[in-house]
Amino acid sequence: MINEQIRDKEVRVIGENGEQLGVMTPAEAMQLAKDANVDLVKIVPAAAPPVCKIVDYGKYKYELARKDKEAKKKQKVIDLKEVRLSPNIEENDLNTKMNAARKFLEKGNKVKVTLRFRGREMAHMDQSRHILTDFAEKLSDIAVIDKAPKLEGRSMMMFLSEKK
Repeated sequence: MINEQIRDKEVRVIGENGEQLGVMTPAEAMQLAKDANVDLVKIVPAAAPPVCKIVDYGKYKYELARKDKEAKKKQKVIDLKEVRLSPNIEENDLNTKMNAARKFLEKGNKVKVTLRFRGREMAHMDQSRHILTDFAEKLSDIAVIDKAPKLEGRSMMMFLSEKK
């Protein structure tokens, strides 16, 4: 909110140079802003009383946009990659899947390891948990378990992330 849009009884005013000008009515604050030939901008509406700053509105919006852009640059996007296994997987196939998961983890991604059950495999779900634990043990040099193996419907899932 800027200038005449501010309808509060009292506002705390901050000057152009960042100095505290005190608590006053919006009309008094508007007069100060007009004298300085700039705008009165409400920057903290949730405070009691709301905080307004005497500043050029266009410049204020530009600064906010620049700060947002800088914050986005510093963010690191973490993707979630999935590795699917079956209960009767052979050792070489398991090693291939493990190498794929290792590459994902080295790139900084999280890995979701899914053990899918079909047909008669559903009767022996509890005996297949060791596949996921072995998978995690073999990757323990670069990975930690975020979420332990958990059964959800027809699949058992576990989440791994890179060790820090």
